[in-house]
Amino acid sequence: MLKLYNTLNRKKEIFKPLHDKQVGLYTCGPTVYWYQHIGNLRSYVFSDILKRVLLFDGYKVRHVVNVTDVGHLTSDADIGEDKIEKAARKEGKTAKDIANFYFSVFKRDLEKLNILQPDLWPKATEHIKEQIAIIKVLEKKGFTYETEDGIYLDTSKLKDYGRLARLNIKGLKEGARVDVRGKKNKTDFALWKFSPGDEKRQQEWEFKGKMGFPGWHIECSAMSMKYLGKHFDIHTGGEDHIAVHHTNEIAQSEAATGKKFVNYWLHGAQLTFKGEKVSKSKGGLYTLEELEKNGFEDLSYRYLCLLTHYRKPLEFSLDALASAQNAYRHLSERIKELQSSKEDNGNTKKFEKEFLAAINDDLNMPRAIAVVWDLLKDGKVGGNKKYVALIKFDKVFGLGFDKMKKDVIPGEILKLAEARLNARKGRDWKMADIIRARIKEKGYLIEDTEEGYRVKRL
Repeated sequence: MLKLYNTLNRKKEIFKPLHDKQVGLYTCGPTVYWYQHIGNLRSYVFSDILKRVLLFDGYKVRHVVNVTDVGHLTSDADIGEDKIEKAARKEGKTAKDIANFYFSVFKRDLEKLNILQPDLWPKATEHIKEQIAIIKVLEKKGFTYETEDGIYLDTSKLKDYGRLARLNIKGLKEGARVDVRGKKNKTDFALWKFSPGDEKRQQEWEFKGKMGFPGWHIECSAMSMKYLGKHFDIHTGGEDHIAVHHTNEIAQSEAATGKKFVNYWLHGAQLTFKGEKVSKSKGGLYTLEELEKNGFEDLSYRYLCLLTHYRKPLEFSLDALASAQNAYRHLSERIKELQSSKEDNGNTKKFEKEFLAAINDDLNMPRAIAVVWDLLKDGKVGGNKKYVALIKFDKVFGLGFDKMKKDVIPGEILKLAEARLNARKGRDWKMADIIRARIKEKGYLIEDTEEGYRVKRL
């Protein structure tokens, strides 16, 4: 029985889909104006684990991830430049070229991390009609007002605005400074922004007789409801979206439809470095490509993410990643050794039960990883049984267990390895080092373990 921590109610709840064995899942996607750093990518590893657990439990999942290619301003307070327009000007390219390039890099990063592709990648610029339609409904119902700057949602007309974030609306109102000219309440937000008269934007559309562009929040409501319905199962994103973006999504969606928007809100905690949030505004930390240049494997980062529960901050350092990579490589070697095993003694039922309990307890990946190591250490279970169970577990982990193939070591290298072993037995350390160097020159590495030596390709 799957239990998920619902941010809306601040507790773990038994997951009950709207439709039997079918799940509508929406994940807040990237704003494609720059490279996604590893803090961003942790959020997508979390949503991927959720999706994999749902599939493992037998659900059919319809997954939608939006692409923000217009409307996300440099400030959550509806001021500042559009991030895409700013990047286009900086790089001397079109807004469309900027969005397409960074979206392609993002998708490549997801592939490297073995993250399953969604069913749909809707773009904000391709759903302007749907966004305007929602704004018109909100206008008709009396929830909006117009300023010289744009069209805003009047949050004072909503009974429970801010319940997702547990906002103290009264406290916000007291002495609050309203940042945008004509804005009535501090919590009001832009549904549509009018283009500044002295600025020619690359991406703008006519609405109410003026050129303009959609606000950041309205796109997610329009696209999620178009492809998943006015009321759907699960919405995910980073915890930094709770107070503003997701709070405003709920406000405008439920005001427009009169229905509950989403049943389960799941949020991943942030990646931290020396106790502070990793963010682009602070220069980011690393991209996946930068980690590769530092000698790290992509799936080592995924493995690191699985070692901390998605709702807890993950403190990042290169030392922590190096440790995770060593563990991941050791795990890889163990799995390669199991491939050729014909030992079918014992059974894995105990471990499968523990694994299922862990993943269904709010996606407890650290406990699920511990089950893997417990299984590997168990001397009563045969190698073949272990291998079959681990391949099954990896449907959730996504660590590529099925692609870990044992290297076929040439006979010449094995003879050298045996010669080195004999040299070591004879305490001829100099000769042993010469043979190790010769093995390395031929593209192989020899490692000494408690069980003997191990040879692998460099």
